[in-house]
Amino acid sequence: MKKFKSHYFIKNTLILIVFLFVNCTENKNKQLSKTEAVIQESEIVDDNSLFNGKTLDGWKITQYGTEGPVLVSDGKLVLNYGDGCTGVTWERDFPKVNYEVTLEARRTVGNDFFCGITFPVNDEFCSLIVGGWGGPVVGLSSIDGNDAAHNLTQILKKFDKNVWYKIKLHVTGEKIIAWIDDEKLVDFSYPGHRLSLRAEVQLSKPFGLFTWQTTGEIRNIRMQQL
Repeated sequence: MKKFKSHYFIKNTLILIVFLFVNCTENKNKQLSKTEAVIQESEIVDDNSLFNGKTLDGWKITQYGTEGPVLVSDGKLVLNYGDGCTGVTWERDFPKVNYEVTLEARRTVGNDFFCGITFPVNDEFCSLIVGGWGGPVVGLSSIDGNDAAHNLTQILKKFDKNVWYKIKLHVTGEKIIAWIDDEKLVDFSYPGHRLSLRAEVQLSKPFGLFTWQTTGEIRNIRMQQL
């Protein structure tokens, strides 16, 4: 009788182990499938893409004279730490108004802005700064001669290193609006104001991406007209 119970116990134990193994394997496979789906989705390139994740096709490295190395790695545009700005400028046609730009960016090295975007607004130009002036400043440079740290669009936000942030920029006939991770941080009605660029990023016109003494990584750069 004891021998029978022992066999019964061993048999049930083995069945339980097999069940747990299969269940864990299925869950792991499901998790892998989910992860793979996210990776594949992030690599989709279509008519709205400005970056193919493989080359600098359509872009040129901006010759600021202060730039660090610029490279493409694992689907990311890497703007490495320099003595000042490091960036790229779009070489093809770009709309002047009524468009949307979306991208994802993160800071990996340094403590200043990891994503600056120079963009046209009709016949003027402006820049959206993300994480400037020591790390927390978001805003537009420049408005009526005042940069992002010193005008009414300035807002402070904490940015962690190695964390991807989704950035969306709208330029319409009346407003410049910017979101980070679906949080609206800039909502500026520009008629009646003078828009301009800081001297450091004049070479980014008409559309450019750049960092300041910081390594920033950017991916999924897209533009569509509104």
